[in-house]
Amino acid sequence: MISKKERTRESILDTAYELFARDGFNKITMKDICEATGMSRGGLYSHFGSTRELFEAILEKINQKDEMNFQKEIEDGMAATDILDRALALMRNEMEHSEDSLSLAMYEYSGTCSNDRMNYFNRIGEKKWSDLIEYGIVRGEFNTVNVKEIVNVILYAYQGVRMWSRIVSMTPEVFDSITNHIRKQLIKEQ
Repeated sequence: MISKKERTRESILDTAYELFARDGFNKITMKDICEATGMSRGGLYSHFGSTRELFEAILEKINQKDEMNFQKEIEDGMAATDILDRALALMRNEMEHSEDSLSLAMYEYSGTCSNDRMNYFNRIGEKKWSDLIEYGIVRGEFNTVNVKEIVNVILYAYQGVRMWSRIVSMTPEVFDSITNHIRKQLIKEQ
């Protein structure tokens, strides 16, 4: 059972996520978060000591999302193509909804705080995708590809579109072309 303190913490993280996605990292203050959550400064500070600490907790929560953690599906022997299709559908949905993207906030955070944290999360993303691709190759479902190369395409095309979609208008064809390209590179033709 989740405690009241944990529920409050999750509520703060969810509200702060929306603020950071809308305005970036540099514009958001603890006062903004207090106003958005309806909490007193003391109440908020009992959970998080700074916007940096709060943002890092959001990044950690995102990193632990089950949707992009392929390890359980791999351990369960799920088809690599099914795992990939689910992941690409999630990526496409996220690319299409730039208003939910933390890309700008992550960029600002890494420039004003530390990019060590971003490098850490990037390495985790590289590992997750590498594991999935290697799993698909071993199972004979994926083409034998340069794993590092395709992981770079996946991660940086995805993040690039998330960032650019905040700046320029993008059509669904852009999102489809990226996910279709990744799929074509990996999945063996029947």
